[in-house]
Amino acid sequence: MDLKDIVSQFAINGVVKDVAPFGGGLINSTYKVTTEGDAPDYILQNVNVSVFPDIDLLMNNIVEVTGHIRKKLIAAGEKNIERKVLHFIPAKDGKMYFFDGEKYWRMMLCIADCVTKTGVSLESAYVVGETFANFQASLADIPVKLGETIKDFHNMEFRLQQLNDAVAQNKSGRANDPEVKQILSEIFERADEYCKAERLYREGKLPKRICHCDTKVDNILFDKDDNVLCVIDLDTVMPSFVFSDFGDFLRSAANTTAEDDPDLSKVSFNFEVFKAFTKGYLKGAASFITPIEIENLPFATALFPYMTLVRFIADYINGDVYFHCKYPEHNLVRSRNQLKLTKCVEAAFPQMEAFIAEQIAKK
Repeated sequence: MDLKDIVSQFAINGVVKDVAPFGGGLINSTYKVTTEGDAPDYILQNVNVSVFPDIDLLMNNIVEVTGHIRKKLIAAGEKNIERKVLHFIPAKDGKMYFFDGEKYWRMMLCIADCVTKTGVSLESAYVVGETFANFQASLADIPVKLGETIKDFHNMEFRLQQLNDAVAQNKSGRANDPEVKQILSEIFERADEYCKAERLYREGKLPKRICHCDTKVDNILFDKDDNVLCVIDLDTVMPSFVFSDFGDFLRSAANTTAEDDPDLSKVSFNFEVFKAFTKGYLKGAASFITPIEIENLPFATALFPYMTLVRFIADYINGDVYFHCKYPEHNLVRSRNQLKLTKCVEAAFPQMEAFIAEQIAKK
């Protein structure tokens, strides 16, 4: 089937004029469907089921999330609701996707006259913090149970088990390298502390919430006046700890260099980015965040470079089978980088705790 044939399987309005590649997403293939006249345009996506294997669970999550947000917007008397929450179009058979015999496709309305942003500034860090906290707040009372679109995605105990398995199998022989042994020693001496979230959850002290799990400015749509319209890329929206949306952003945004920069002297923790993001996040999260979640936000900030370190070194030991590598030691370089960042964040714990306490005291 060609792309226009696939589009014809969905209940859209208007006559299709063109279907062309759109955006730069790395997971799903995306196309813009342009229609004739005044009919709306659409976005067509081929869903990568290698990453998201349960298409029914994935689309059920998205429909429940967007539907709940839509109800909140209507109740609040918001205008232009179609610009403030994604609207997915069902296929003609009633399902929220179409299977062409080989690939899975979905369709959504295209939000016109909007922009996305990239990069990190203090202003964008604040906006990301507030926007994703508002997103969590809007879903705090969703009446249904959502599933995990990527099982154990941010489960630290699971990631450490993967590393233990990699070391035990040692497929590449790299686990015998002295530097790798030293990195593993640094990881395992911290392992108990960094599994704290899972323990607190089992003890009933830490809740799971509906989180986005891919917090970055690229996943926010803005209007041409820089006002936030809505959060996009909802595939990873699932139950998790608030640490996911807090720590994942800071892992990349507050690193003063790229995650694979081999020059460790360039790796440090940008505390100003942390402050801007945290201010925005605490403002948006005020309606739901608990004392134990607040207390552990510094932990969350260190958790994600640590978790990424574990994933990089496990892949290195496994022979580079998961992350794309540009050269043989790429994953080892990434591991060194994330270990350094983890230590930088750990050193900033007292500063982070003091700043958070100061922000809470102002409320």
